[in-house]
Amino acid sequence: MPVALKVRAEAETWPIAGAFVISRGAKREAAVVVASVSDGSQAGRGECCPYARYGETVEGVRAAIAGIGEVRSRAELLQRMPAGAARNALDCALWDWEAKRAGTAAATLAGLPALHPVTTAYTISLGSPQEMAASAAAARSMPLLKLKLGGGTGEGGDAQRLRRVRAACPATRLIADANEAWTPELLPELMAVAAETGLELVEQPLPAGADSALGEIERPSRSPGRNRVPVCADESLHTRADLPRLARLYDAVNIKLDKAGGLTEALALAADARASGLKVMVGCMVATSLAMAPALLLAQDADWVDLDGPLLLARDRHPGLVYEGALVHPPQPALWG
Repeated sequence: MPVALKVRAEAETWPIAGAFVISRGAKREAAVVVASVSDGSQAGRGECCPYARYGETVEGVRAAIAGIGEVRSRAELLQRMPAGAARNALDCALWDWEAKRAGTAAATLAGLPALHPVTTAYTISLGSPQEMAASAAAARSMPLLKLKLGGGTGEGGDAQRLRRVRAACPATRLIADANEAWTPELLPELMAVAAETGLELVEQPLPAGADSALGEIERPSRSPGRNRVPVCADESLHTRADLPRLARLYDAVNIKLDKAGGLTEALALAADARASGLKVMVGCMVATSLAMAPALLLAQDADWVDLDGPLLLARDRHPGLVYEGALVHPPQPALWG
């Protein structure tokens, strides 16, 4: 019979270097919850980032984790908790505990080969076109920049943001995340500017649940000769249950552990997304290396990786992941897995 593992949860805050700004607002610290499970001799940890966009609070997530009391397996956890940040922290803690108990790597438990370093995008926060161009120019040693957008085609809007950044970084790979800030009326013009400025991907241009207009634009997979930028679902995607609808509207999905409710669901989600013909981005919230480490299992064959959370912090936990510029190395067991 599986052993009952004691569950604990603690809230932590980590200062952000400057501010992290998206279309929904700005923040200066990352508020996370760390879950731990223990059998009395071995312990495992997992970190999540409660997200107000989905009605989550730090105290609510901490209380949900602590309220579990004991857990015996990841399969049991999937039955007891819904997808979201709380289940993510506990699921990742269970993976960590299982790896340490078995004396092997979490990647091995997942049936994966030894992990290799991956290249992450680096995020440029939302600002004026001039501010974003200056920030992008300062970061152009990074091979892939992710631009946070906020809507608008006029003076100071997203069309100018994209053009200014491209002028400042003529050879840099660019992707963009609108965080639901565009409208169906703006979509054709801004998608045209995205193509003009050579973007590889646009994330979540329209609000989740109001994104049916995406079905009216041409898909690169269906018109490979056309210069149309692929569109990626972020806020519209949580679990495998969302895929049938999204596969009709999007070209890619952004899988985040906090949305999926842990590594267990995220691995299955990635496999099903591929089977549905969708490309895969592996993303993150702004959090420490403990939150990024499990996502590196997903990132091994992802089309785009966005695991720069620790690079946006004023300081990271120790030990943390090793970043060499944009190259992220696999975690050491002392951190996770």
